[in-house]
Amino acid sequence: MENPGRGKPYSIRTLADASGVNRNLVAKLANGTQDSADVNDAHSLSEALGVAVLVAFMPSSSPELDDSSPAERPTEKE
Repeated sequence: MENPGRGKPYSIRTLADASGVNRNLVAKLANGTQDSADVNDAHSLSEALGVAVLVAFMPSSSPELDDSSPAERPTEKE
């Protein structure tokens, strides 16, 4: 995670400290076990990272297909 002011990447701890967001939430977001955050936490994290909220929490551009999806998965040729 880039740190816009210090020139070295954030760790989970330093990002949590800089943003004021709970360290466990930062860890879950970073490792992908959680994909959303409270609006205030999202804004705090985005501000600490120096990016817009929609950049930090942008939804996937293409939803993943699951077994309930009527669409077919692309083949290797596609």
